[in-house]
Amino acid sequence: MALDLKDTMLVWTRLVRAHAAAFGSIEGALNTAGMPSLEWYDVLWELEKGGDLRPRDLQERLLLAQYNLSRLLDRMALAGAVVRLPCPEDRRGNLISITPDGHGLRQKMWGVYSDAMWTAIGSRLCPEDAAALATLLKELRSNKSENPT
Repeated sequence: MALDLKDTMLVWTRLVRAHAAAFGSIEGALNTAGMPSLEWYDVLWELEKGGDLRPRDLQERLLLAQYNLSRLLDRMALAGAVVRLPCPEDRRGNLISITPDGHGLRQKMWGVYSDAMWTAIGSRLCPEDAAALATLLKELRSNKSENPT
């Protein structure tokens, strides 16, 4: 049985507010520590996991608008965290690669990020509630196509 609109709105509002509170807390901790934003962490993490990536592949993984990602990569390259390399398959394209400085930055950021994540989320939930919430959020994220008829 599906929720009615009133209950759906309540869930939506609480989900958005919980996200904003956790995200703001984590961003604030990074800022206080003199670190870049979570977007930097996400780019560096994707490059560590996936190796050199084309900007369009990063864009798909991160769900950032192309112009936002392009500007972000420019700032990260200027700071020495990433470099742009020519793409061997397409001379017009380029690959984004994490630098040794970028690896070090991501590791430093993780110390702050993980502590802030614990404070914002982990310290507030018991293991059972965390597992239930993770299951529910996975359910909301799934791409189930339901036929209303």
